[in-house]
Amino acid sequence: MSLSCLGASLKSEVYVLDDGAEVDLDLGNYERFLDITLHRDNNITTGKIYRLVIDKERKGDYLGKTVQVVPHITDAIQEWVEGVAQTPVQGTSKPQVCIIELGGTIGDIEGMPFVEAFRQFQFRVKRENFALAHVSLVPLPKATGEPKTKPTQSSVRELRGCGLSPDLIVCRSEKPIGLEVKEKISNFCHVEPAQVICIHDLNSIYHVPLLMEQNGVIEYLNDRLQLNIDMTKRAKCLQHWRDLARRTETVRREIKIAIVGKYTKFTDSYASVVKAIQHAALAVNRKPNIIFIESCLLEQETLLREPSNYHKEWQKICESDGILVPGGFGSRGMEGKIRACQWARENNKPYLGICLGLQAAVIEFARNKLNLPDVNSTEIKADAANPLVIDMPEHHQGQMGGTMRLGKRTTVFTDKTSVIRQLYGNPKTVEERHRHRYEVNPKYVSQLEEHGMIFVGTDVDKTRMEIIELRNHPYFVATQYHPEYLSRPLKPSPPFLGLILAAEGRLQQYIDKGCRLSPRQLSDASSDEEETICIKMEKLKTLDSHKKPMNGLTNGNGCSASDSTSDSELAGACGGSNAAGDAAA
Repeated sequence: MSLSCLGASLKSEVYVLDDGAEVDLDLGNYERFLDITLHRDNNITTGKIYRLVIDKERKGDYLGKTVQVVPHITDAIQEWVEGVAQTPVQGTSKPQVCIIELGGTIGDIEGMPFVEAFRQFQFRVKRENFALAHVSLVPLPKATGEPKTKPTQSSVRELRGCGLSPDLIVCRSEKPIGLEVKEKISNFCHVEPAQVICIHDLNSIYHVPLLMEQNGVIEYLNDRLQLNIDMTKRAKCLQHWRDLARRTETVRREIKIAIVGKYTKFTDSYASVVKAIQHAALAVNRKPNIIFIESCLLEQETLLREPSNYHKEWQKICESDGILVPGGFGSRGMEGKIRACQWARENNKPYLGICLGLQAAVIEFARNKLNLPDVNSTEIKADAANPLVIDMPEHHQGQMGGTMRLGKRTTVFTDKTSVIRQLYGNPKTVEERHRHRYEVNPKYVSQLEEHGMIFVGTDVDKTRMEIIELRNHPYFVATQYHPEYLSRPLKPSPPFLGLILAAEGRLQQYIDKGCRLSPRQLSDASSDEEETICIKMEKLKTLDSHKKPMNGLTNGNGCSASDSTSDSELAGACGGSNAAGDAAA
């Protein structure tokens, strides 16, 4: 079954779609969970609707009539929804279901035109084509320990007063609510108890689809919308989610990744980056421990002003297994990011830079390896003597909106040996999403490459630098594009997967095996067992080199290893299966 989606708000992270639309991070959640490609029209906002109506009025479409919220705004909303519901998001087939998220709180003045539009819409498309799920918080005061249903009763009453009656009431709560509470909500909100769904706080978000399935949501919607779903395929369809959810529960060994940024006080600013790290870590059976580092605190000025905070942040950097510098804009914290790049380069710490993270890495390398102390970005210092990072020709100073290089673009790999190209599967090109105004100055590329910083990816015209790597480093990669936007729970992004593997010291092993992970690394086996097997494999190789008998030596499963045990059999414990392919079938 194919689905299309609509979102209706902008907050936190700016998420970029293939067509260059800058939208709400919720559309990123839909793309990741459903593994679909959305478009700018899937994001519907009040501004877009009002602009559409005003443009129609200017063209004379309303024949001089007074433009009003009802019917003109509400009609425009309904027409927009109907149009998007027919737009393919997978291949060329039309979606069978359109999921519409109406954000905000019922009763808010901002959302009332949308509420009225959907009140009319339910009659426009008929009952069998319209189902409403109302999400409500069921608080659990610590003083009483008893779930309170009054907020849900009040919001449902408000919703019904607007002409919309919920088919499902989804109760968000800290802990599971009992049958008595569900029956109370059912009684006062005019729905069956089976239509009251409790989604309590879980250890992992990947348990949510499974919990909804357990609550009979599939059966209800199949009957309510007359979808004619083949229920025999349900178990197989959800098996990948069950495996992923189970892995989040069983994985034990942590891997520490430091995100050095300037928006760390509100972590939703890096929502897609965090998700991409989680996807890659789970693919190799590791639990990500993400440490946010305020880049400003890494700067020399902080050492003089706040020495305690300075040393605390640097201690976090030193204790991390890998460093990631994400995108951003402006001068604040830039020098801290540059110092983090230097530390990663000089101490052989796995590093991944994204957008501004690439620019910071190039600036640091030029300053310390090319002996150009005055090198900088024109974004930071417009009159820099050595402008290593410059604004793009299409970027217009003073006009900020819509002047960036946005959306999916093609990156062409060069003929140079490249780790990141191998992680992608050795293609000639890759397509990733961009969001930037500045780029590396081509005039300095040859000097940088002479000193060991290799540009392994460019745009199709070979004028824009897209990917850098450092030779003789465990993993020092930076991309001008944002690979986090295309990461999926069952298909981790290659640059992020490389960072995690390098932080684990297993990147070269992964590459040597043709970029495949072993079934054991994708299983629920504990990390300690895996380590034991790898150690014993090394012992076997040592014994074999000295031609000593191996009788009596056991592997991690408790099975004896004899002289007839082959290297391929032993490698199965620590070697080969494609996380981005086999795990995402």
